[in-house]
Amino acid sequence: MESPYLSVHAINVYVRDQELSLRFYLDQLGFGLAFDAELQSGERWVAVAPPDGSALLSLIAPKAESHDYRKIGRSTGVVFVTEDVIAKYAEWRKRGVRFLFVPRLRRVRYERRTSAPAAPQDGIWGGVFTKFIDLDGNSFVLVGFDEVNREIEAQRRAAAEKLEAEQRAAQELEIAKRVQARLFPQTLPAIRSLEYAGTCIQARQVGGDYYDFLNLGGERFGLVIGDIAGKGMAAALLMANLQANLRIHCATASDPQHRLLQSVNRVFHENSTEAAYATLFFAEYQDEGQRLRYANCGHLPALLLRNDNTVERLESTATVLGLFGEWDCLTEERRLYSGDTLALYTDGITESFNDAGEEFGEERLIEALRRNRHLPSQNMVQAVVEELQQFSAAEQYDDVTLTVAKCR
Repeated sequence: MESPYLSVHAINVYVRDQELSLRFYLDQLGFGLAFDAELQSGERWVAVAPPDGSALLSLIAPKAESHDYRKIGRSTGVVFVTEDVIAKYAEWRKRGVRFLFVPRLRRVRYERRTSAPAAPQDGIWGGVFTKFIDLDGNSFVLVGFDEVNREIEAQRRAAAEKLEAEQRAAQELEIAKRVQARLFPQTLPAIRSLEYAGTCIQARQVGGDYYDFLNLGGERFGLVIGDIAGKGMAAALLMANLQANLRIHCATASDPQHRLLQSVNRVFHENSTEAAYATLFFAEYQDEGQRLRYANCGHLPALLLRNDNTVERLESTATVLGLFGEWDCLTEERRLYSGDTLALYTDGITESFNDAGEEFGEERLIEALRRNRHLPSQNMVQAVVEELQQFSAAEQYDDVTLTVAKCR
């Protein structure tokens, strides 16, 4: 069991006038205001913090007859550490801070014990220190030890390197996001008998969902949706690999659909790791005759909503892409009629869940499609996604991708 979190909340500094003391700590010492609130008792709670925010000083104005009032003007026992006492001394003196003496050099022999069974380590701990007081005479120590200075510098350097790495990673992710956005369809091929639209809402800046609309020539049109195993940058790279692979084969190949997908699988298998794979639904739509020939490679069943409100599920006809070098698939065919709607989607839709832990599921998706089937395809996609987001208002954990194609 992990130990509970523990830190110092605040150190009390007793003052006569909170407002005057507040101005001293903010204006002369350069501290920041941490809290300024009124408690239920009606008392004011004011707290300040040094620039690094490592500690809080509560400025308390006790009543004159109280025991705490006699603590005003004493040593607070608070020690501030800086890497350059001389510089801080000069800066604060210019701001009117009163010091009790100029910075002095002190060297102390120390014995440092560690949790290891090795012998204690002796050394000389040298440092410069001075004392200053606030408006009420409360005294503080300002010190800079050699070893502490080195530690402060190391921490500062590590923090700067971490910040630089985080900024660089964020910048690279933003570039990757813009590049990946260009991989989704930028222009929509004109199809006389089909109206279609799609969207992909990624759970992270980049993701592994993929959809596409392809002009296959000869009044043939491709509808594609895929889902790469995994998330984040690795999935995004594989998605780009699959997208380029599929587009190149579609642009150059005249083979039957199953041969084309065999070639796509072989290249994807050769260019990815052993555990990498993708589910894919690939459909070729023939404008003349309104015929849809498809292969479902381990993907979720496409939903074909007929004009009479019945639903056909276009199930898998092959295993996933990428796991096997030797691979084949079957294809099936459907005829589309006026008023039919084909919906392709990824598991980010059906596996989204609400606060009660219930999944959106296929049935809710079908009902949402039915409710909105009268809308143009783009509005239909948007309406279904909005229903999903209302159902699952929590953080999105997976990419959400949906395309619909309406036969007219």
